[in-house]
Amino acid sequence: MSIGLIGTKIGMTREFMKSGQSVPVTVIKIEKGRVMDVITKDKQGYNAIKVGFFSIKNSKLTKQMKGYFAKKKTEPKKLLKEFRVENNETFKEGNELGLEVFKDKKFLDVRSKTIGKGFAGVMKRWNFGGLRASHGVSVSHRSHGSTGQRQDPGKVFKGKKMAGHMGDKLRTMLNLEIIKSDLENNLLYLRGSIPGSKNTTVFLRESVKNITKKTISEKYDAKVKKAESKKGKK
Repeated sequence: MSIGLIGTKIGMTREFMKSGQSVPVTVIKIEKGRVMDVITKDKQGYNAIKVGFFSIKNSKLTKQMKGYFAKKKTEPKKLLKEFRVENNETFKEGNELGLEVFKDKKFLDVRSKTIGKGFAGVMKRWNFGGLRASHGVSVSHRSHGSTGQRQDPGKVFKGKKMAGHMGDKLRTMLNLEIIKSDLENNLLYLRGSIPGSKNTTVFLRESVKNITKKTISEKYDAKVKKAESKKGKK
């Protein structure tokens, strides 16, 4: 597992590439993380670092957490995340981690909460077709129809698609391309949209899958080289 970062979704805009192509991007404000604890294999059985994100008032902490941060002699943090690392000798308590973590990365995995839609029926929640508009159907045009079975097994199976709370769930988007990084303002521009509304907390990590696809810039450069080689042959 590699080190990840946490940020806040600011909104969406677009970036113009060298080719003139307009690309929709999501802007994420990256929060700098502070190393709270270095976990070693000798004591705990594995190598990892504990990182704190987002400042929080001391009055909002529990007694246990007040004692923890007092012991570490550092300002309180709202979120604590543990990341497993192969070599933890390069990290020390108090170190800050920022956008430089993703310096050489081209693609990231993003995890955030979807927008909550409240209570929704089966047609909106599960894309059901609903019942017929006429021929004996009364008052139940948007209902889900049959729910369970007869005497055997005589129950509704778990996981049955029914009306209920829609949205407000953690979802992961894989292999989103990094279009631009702004180190001065701690901003990250990712291609496309990500789950959640503005000010949603976003978890970022290095892509877990092996990616062979090219970025937009790489595709354009390859296209230019191909055109130049054709000209040279003529």
